[in-house]
Amino acid sequence: QVQLVESGGGLVQPGGSLRLSCAASRSINDFNAMGWYRQAPGKQRELVATISGWTTNYANSVKGRFTISRDNAKNTVYLQMNSLKPEDTAVYYCNAVINWAYWGQGTQVTVSS
Repeated sequence: QVQLVESGGGLVQPGGSLRLSCAASRSINDFNAMGWYRQAPGKQRELVATISGWTTNYANSVKGRFTISRDNAKNTVYLQMNSLKPEDTAVYYCNAVINWAYWGQGTQVTVSS
């Protein structure tokens, strides 16, 4: 069983920054890939960024503003979000894949003045 615990969400003004963390209950080196997804009210869940080994992938809407990274020693994946926009408002979910897709409980990010 894999547990993923997200943290770091909150309320931020447009143009601000937040860093999300996803702590895993096992070595993240075991996973084929990890990533961040988000779901805004009334919309489908969408991919934000993924990391597999040291290879990263981003949605076009966040390229140049968000950075996904990993700390293997802490079994944690991060999402640094800069230049936040109101349209980034959503619940952000951590995802990990090893024979199955595992999800965290989500953390709310609200971008508003």
